[in-house]
Amino acid sequence: MKQSLQLKQSQSLVMTHQLQQSIKLLQLSSQELSEFVDQEIEKNPLLNRDEGGGEESTPLEDVTNAVAEALDSNYGDGWQHEAGYTGSRSKGATSQNHGSSDMGDWLEQTISSTKSLRDHLEEQMLIEITDSQERLIAAQLIDQVDDDGYLRAPLDELAEMLGAELSAIEHVLQQLQRLEPTGVCARNLQECLALQLREHNLLDPMMQAMLDHLHLMERGDIKALQAACGADDEDFADMLRQIRELDPFPARQFAPDLAQTVVPDVFVRRARDGGWQVELNTDSLPNVLMDKQYQIDLDAQARTKDDKKYLNEQASQASWLIKAIDQRANTILKVTAAIVKRQEKFFLHGIQFLKPLTLKDIAAEVDMHESTISRVTTNKYMAGPRGTLELKYFFNSSINAASGSNDVSSKTVMYFIKELIDAEKPSKILSDDTLVTLLKNKNIDVARRTVAKYREAMQIPSSVVRRRQKKMIG
Repeated sequence: MKQSLQLKQSQSLVMTHQLQQSIKLLQLSSQELSEFVDQEIEKNPLLNRDEGGGEESTPLEDVTNAVAEALDSNYGDGWQHEAGYTGSRSKGATSQNHGSSDMGDWLEQTISSTKSLRDHLEEQMLIEITDSQERLIAAQLIDQVDDDGYLRAPLDELAEMLGAELSAIEHVLQQLQRLEPTGVCARNLQECLALQLREHNLLDPMMQAMLDHLHLMERGDIKALQAACGADDEDFADMLRQIRELDPFPARQFAPDLAQTVVPDVFVRRARDGGWQVELNTDSLPNVLMDKQYQIDLDAQARTKDDKKYLNEQASQASWLIKAIDQRANTILKVTAAIVKRQEKFFLHGIQFLKPLTLKDIAAEVDMHESTISRVTTNKYMAGPRGTLELKYFFNSSINAASGSNDVSSKTVMYFIKELIDAEKPSKILSDDTLVTLLKNKNIDVARRTVAKYREAMQIPSSVVRRRQKKMIG
């Protein structure tokens, strides 16, 4: 063996501090963005909110043009790139950070004061998972976790939506299920309780049998449950006590005490020419202005290098914020327009015509990365002819249609299943096999296990339980 020197050329993406903050800004809801802007205004003497057109303030476009020489001109569109993306390096990814050095610290402190479940999980995930591709998958799985802490979306649908192997999704999920609070990212109640029991080393075969037969507990058939566990009276009573001490909703501590009114980010209206008009909700966007006159006054009073450095930093930070908000709005508008174009029949005729759609589809249409689409559609809402819906609502996997018809979305199939079950008579409860046949009559070719999976996802009990419930009501 001998030592040698070699030159090797490689490409890597370096994320500047401002680029990281731009990505963070993109995924904030309108309320979180407003709170962030308020804090920036308190810190930066050059920033103001537009209260109706004061003479000393300049509109956003005029400001960005007027101070272009003093600001970071390399901002570009780099925020759609992030760790794990191997595309070409953007200007924004190589620009220098002229902003305030404590901006990132402030953002983390502000969010942690009212920390959401997503933020709590993402902080742990960055420590638990080091692979960049797995982090990308993990971030998008976290986006799917509901307020109770459950990942209710089927993994095969998520794999198709993300364009990843199912085994990769399952591997990342196993890592996420090690995060706090224990039981989070479970796919159902049994898995949630099993994660908590395993942490306390209580998941023995008898306890696993109890979890496998929780439906007996739901029916109140305690004797059958005890028999399924193979436990005597003392052990069974102890097992029930341990189950009662678990938390079936591990993430509710992060849910807000009061429900907040959803403020739409965009409006979708039918245009006179028969097309669709997509408009930003300007009321949900903070209108931030730079006070140019005050900047001139401060510049005239600056005497030392530190004073001038501070003023330049604040001017750079102000310009970054204004451009970031503007680009965030344009990105939301662009993505929404692409969604509306793909889902036009849904807006015209309802959920029966919702098309299968993935993040990859929209990413290709608007020339952005899938992770950017995921962020821009999280906690962003569209008000249109079918109500106010989160942009993520429109993404769903496809189900094969019969007779050569076009594929239908999973949400459409779930809609038909619920419609059929709601219309069933107490004397003729529909089994999953019957639902399969009825769906085929609607040109939807779906397996029985898929019907059962969607039914359970909508928390609709089996035909046996429904028959018993409707008899009791009768």
